[in-house]
Amino acid sequence: MKRLLWTDAEEIALALFEKYPHQDPLQVRFTDLHRYVMELENFGDEPGKSNEAKLEAIQMAWYEEWKANQ
Repeated sequence: MKRLLWTDAEEIALALFEKYPHQDPLQVRFTDLHRYVMELENFGDEPGKSNEAKLEAIQMAWYEEWKANQ
């Protein structure tokens, strides 16, 4: 199984949608989003390699997945 990195926004978004299918991603604070990503089973990057742009990319990709399934 591929280890996800902060730059894998689409794959992370899909994993978050599968884990939290009813959560509106736009209601998640970046601090919580960071924690959610770190808690993913196949996430393998370092906590300090994230930044606001990467978190925003993940959040927006997650939102697109969530919106498409409403």
